[in-house]
Amino acid sequence: MSAPAGLLTHRTILVTGVLRPRSIAAAVARTASEQGARVLLTGHPRTLRLTQHLAAGLGVTDPVLPLDVADAASLDALPGRLAHMGVERLDGLVHAVAHTGRDLLGDALAGSLTAHPADASGPTAGSACADVLSRRLDALAAAGTVSAASLAALVGVLAPMLGAGSSVVTLTFTSERVMPGYGWMGPIKAALEASVRGLAVELGPAGVRVNAVCSGPLRTPAAGAVPGLEALAATWQERAPLGWEADDAAPVARTVVSLLSDWLPATTGQVVRADGGMGLLGV
Repeated sequence: MSAPAGLLTHRTILVTGVLRPRSIAAAVARTASEQGARVLLTGHPRTLRLTQHLAAGLGVTDPVLPLDVADAASLDALPGRLAHMGVERLDGLVHAVAHTGRDLLGDALAGSLTAHPADASGPTAGSACADVLSRRLDALAAAGTVSAASLAALVGVLAPMLGAGSSVVTLTFTSERVMPGYGWMGPIKAALEASVRGLAVELGPAGVRVNAVCSGPLRTPAAGAVPGLEALAATWQERAPLGWEADDAAPVARTVVSLLSDWLPATTGQVVRADGGMGLLGV
């Protein structure tokens, strides 16, 4: 069943995190454009050309805006860039950025939140442990900034452009259970979901909704780095009450677009599942 035609007509939607054609962000941008929205994209300055290359195929005609959500100056410049394009109001904002180093992910059987340096023995064990811990803390700070704290930072700089009826949507993955291979991204996504609830209360009086969409496992480039993804996707496909297709981001994109529309005016601070019903059963 397709979404109602024109669900986002006359709405301007900013989508971050579009980098690869198979990503959820790309599916959201495509679906929003099909539903009549003026879609604006941001891309990291280092990979801006990749996003620019994808834009036309997603129905996006406006220039892609450079944005590094971990850089204060880049965030601060975003409202001015939008104003230069004639954008005075944003009806929707999609936060679809996340990043973590491979060493912060787990393995196919466990979460692996702790560091165990293989060379931390002998006379130099203390310094080896300290070095590993220092690098890990730096990596955690970077991952937390990009994957969680950036939501509030992005909403903060764009708040003057958000108003009654505007909708903010971010992307998450189940965080209430320890997921094999997901490592530190589980706690980081939990922090992201907590910030959704806080922002919903903060922005509610202005009529701005803030929600998260929790997807099942998809074979996206980002998810490909998670150990055990194929086994997890197979379990999802076998057990989800509605079934699950790990190569199809369209159902997730449609859920995001529904939240971006004005059809759910009383829904805020929620983690809305688009996972085939697997959340009812556990993994």
